[in-house]
Amino acid sequence: MRTDPIDPDPRLRETLDRVGTRFLTMFFEIETHRHPDNLDALAELGQLYTRLGRWENGLGVDRRLVRLVPHNPTVHYNLACSLALLGRSDDALDALERSVELGYDDFEFLQSDPDLVSLRNEARFRGLVRLLQTDPT
Repeated sequence: MRTDPIDPDPRLRETLDRVGTRFLTMFFEIETHRHPDNLDALAELGQLYTRLGRWENGLGVDRRLVRLVPHNPTVHYNLACSLALLGRSDDALDALERSVELGYDDFEFLQSDPDLVSLRNEARFRGLVRLLQTDPT
């Protein structure tokens, strides 16, 4: 029996997290409908879709962000993640390469990002890792 009221049962915590994520998703869906160019809301919505496993929805948001801010390396990185989660390795690697061309340089995150697990054995992915690992900038 749990007696600590501050630390709820793990199942309750998981349920509350899921409900909170769904609520936030609905909130950002409404916000992005009302303000279609709100980049922060769109980025947050894409992340929430990914957390919920709604990868096709996340892909749609990422494509929209790439159209709105085509020179932003992070939106291309997120597009790569969505494509990788959907098993579209070649397209994901194209987006990841574009991200690096635009200045993405977080080598450690790239290497550990669970969204990119499906790409880790690809020669192009390993080449990007080597490039970022040895790049002095």
